Amino acid sequence: MSKIIHAHNIYDKFRHSLGLSWLASNSGTGRVIDPQSALSSHANLISYLNIIHPPLIQVLAEKELHFLNCLGKNSQHDTLASMFEQSALVIISSELEINNKALELADEKQVAILASTSHGDEVISQIHYYLSRQFARQETLHGVFLEVLGMGVLISGDSGIGKSELALELISRGHRLIADDAPFFTRTAPDILNGSCPQVLSGFLEVRGLGILNIPAMFGENAIKTNKNLTLIIDLKLESHFQYSENDRIYGSVKDRSILDVMIPQLSLPVASGRNLAVLVEGAVRNHLLRIRGYNAADAFVNQHRQLLDTANK
Repeated sequence: MSKIIHAHNIYDKFRHSLGLSWLASNSGTGRVIDPQSALSSHANLISYLNIIHPPLIQVLAEKELHFLNCLGKNSQHDTLASMFEQSALVIISSELEINNKALELADEKQVAILASTSHGDEVISQIHYYLSRQFARQETLHGVFLEVLGMGVLISGDSGIGKSELALELISRGHRLIADDAPFFTRTAPDILNGSCPQVLSGFLEVRGLGILNIPAMFGENAIKTNKNLTLIIDLKLESHFQYSENDRIYGSVKDRSILDVMIPQLSLPVASGRNLAVLVEGAVRNHLLRIRGYNAADAFVNQHRQLLDTANK
């Protein structure tokens, strides 16, 4: 779990964009919104009124309030009690009003109620996106994360192999730093990892012999970026430790690496004296872009030679 979210965090985050205000239960402002809590044996983070499969946050709009008001006294009390017992926060949309009995019961159950000036669909859309990102699976990796030619590229490798020196050269060539040493990646969709930098490290790069460098101070604010989707991993290896296969000369040393159950292409790049790694990284990224667009230079090369051999044998 990336963060602990309380009811008051929702208010602080969306008080302006959703026009939120408190209606009930000051004691419920610290209620934890946690998908792993005992309250939550369900998958929903936020939805309209649902007593059977209650979400963590219940939204009451015109139809939901009409339904509650049409219930008999006992049925209404039981429905509201169930809602307050199983959800951490209730939001009334569209500046609608809820009866005093509901407010009293919310205070009794220590569940906060917020009023919103926005439509219910907008409330659900904004808060669901926020909670999905906060509760997404995360993993911290060792390496330097950069934006190279518009793609998120993680430079990995053993300590001291030259990741930071390579990153500095790439930044000097116009590419952008996202995170040095400990970028963390969040699974924001089934096949997407978004990488960011811990706040304490943002904008800084450690280079052996030079110490800590302030990248935006040296190269300008455009030399850094807050986050990017991870598209390619380039793993640096000493050439003496590099094991070539027959296919490497044609297809390169590429394999998929699983991170948070998302498969990311990883290219192993041998490091040796005289090799211009910055140019090689740019070449690797350009080649990967071509592959994404459906063109594979290795396949084209093999097919061209096969055609020439077929022609010669006729």
